[in-house]
Amino acid sequence: MSQFDLVILGGGSGGYACALRGAQLGLSVALIEADKVGGTCLHKGCIPTKALLHSAEIADGAREGSKFGVKSTFNGIDMDGVNSYKDGVISRLHKGLQGLVKSRNITYIEGHGKLVSKDTVEVNGQRYTGKNIILATGSYARTLPGLEIDGKQIITSDHGTKMDYVPKSVIVLGGGVIGCEFASVWKSFGSEVTIIEGLPHLIALEDESSSKQLERAFRKRGINFELGVKFKSAAKSKKGVTITLEDGKEFTADLLMVSVGRGPVSANLGYEEQGITMDRGYVIVDNKCRTNVPGIWAVGDLIPTLQLAHVGFAEGMLVAEEIAGLNPRPINYDGIPRVTYSDPEVASVGLTTAEAKKRGHDVVELSYDLAGNGKAQILGTAGSIKLVGEKDGPILGVHMVGARVGELLAEAELIFNWEARATDVASLIHAHPTLSEAMGEAHMALAGKPLHAHG
Repeated sequence: MSQFDLVILGGGSGGYACALRGAQLGLSVALIEADKVGGTCLHKGCIPTKALLHSAEIADGAREGSKFGVKSTFNGIDMDGVNSYKDGVISRLHKGLQGLVKSRNITYIEGHGKLVSKDTVEVNGQRYTGKNIILATGSYARTLPGLEIDGKQIITSDHGTKMDYVPKSVIVLGGGVIGCEFASVWKSFGSEVTIIEGLPHLIALEDESSSKQLERAFRKRGINFELGVKFKSAAKSKKGVTITLEDGKEFTADLLMVSVGRGPVSANLGYEEQGITMDRGYVIVDNKCRTNVPGIWAVGDLIPTLQLAHVGFAEGMLVAEEIAGLNPRPINYDGIPRVTYSDPEVASVGLTTAEAKKRGHDVVELSYDLAGNGKAQILGTAGSIKLVGEKDGPILGVHMVGARVGELLAEAELIFNWEARATDVASLIHAHPTLSEAMGEAHMALAGKPLHAHG
């Protein structure tokens, strides 16, 4: 039996971040992973989907070159080439991560681990004991009752990142972040796309104004969607897959991608047997990611926080620093930046208007149209930056729609987390012409001194 300061079960974003930070702080670390270090994000989530989205952007650029005075011809999508590019990105990042794990003297163990006592994980018949056990087993793609995932006609996002053809038509069941990103990719690749979403809006967790702008943009692109009606059943045939909604409407396509969220990987891993408090498969933790069992922690998609890779990174580092005695500040989940990398992008940090009002804030709002921004005109993008603020107080939320607005989130995150006021940001000078200039213009307008905006 081997003994460590940290035994980490799961090598995805949360697990490997905890391992790297723990080793950096002088702790002995064992990192256990059933597949490949990097987990879902690196191998079948964040990185491959964003590579597909970049290929889609290049395809649209080839189609639309004449708008910018460039003669170009679009000759279709070479999925072998797309996958070669995507897999190359993954491979380089994977090798770099493996190098980091090795250079920090982390003991890396491949295999399916199981918690067999409050301080021990068993892998391949070998037991590893830790002064601290960190559970980081991640998530899986959910489905719905009556929907059997066959990996051919009915797939999840796991299959979507590895397809070797472009479907003629596809139904995306679920209009959240993952569903909208894949819908965006396939439309750019030439598919006929229909999104089915049971809630009243696409990306329903975002500010309603952002959802409505994305819906308008998708309509303009020719992406179809049906909102506010729940799925009833699906049937496969030689023609493809036909789904029926609760209102009786039917839709048929060559392919159905089920994108109804991700669930925690926690079954049959020994968690309940050790007395860990669970809820619907999630491990319940406090604000320092501690479970109810002393010495056992949990991070990432396994706990009921935002299922984002950068949240996993933050939680993993938080746990390592807490164990090392640094007493880190708990994570403010309101201040986590969020991006949907569709065309157009949707990005936000902080509270929506509805959330701010629900919490009792005296809300003021301002929406700055990107039509007034020089770089947005150069790029040919439409969209806006919406500010949600406290009257005579700090900015409570920033919500953006448009090309590349995800790159503006770093400043928006600082504004929110440092409780800046519109007047504070209005006094800053932003380079011209940049998209970031729109952030300054929005705050200038909210501060009562608009420049390139009516007011």
